Amino acid sequence: MARPALEVADIFRDHGAAWRHANRGHVSLLQLKVMSAIESCRTAALGGHVARCEDCAHTTIAYNSCLMGRSSNGELAAT
Repeated sequence: MARPALEVADIFRDHGAAWRHANRGHVSLLQLKVMSAIESCRTAALGGHVARCEDCAHTTIAYNSCLMGRSSNGELAAT
């Protein structure tokens, strides 16, 4: 299944800081932690690995998941 052009994590990365600032005092610590995990899911922040084709030297980087099965980016979504 192909990844969608836009994911929740993309929106959080682009607008999350401004939203958190505008809504400070109304967002729980748990909600902030979930937003942070989604923002860093499948990014260099969580590390990853490089796969390289031995025949053509094509290289692909696969970043680690946040392991949040309920997030649109989490491990369960990848299965």
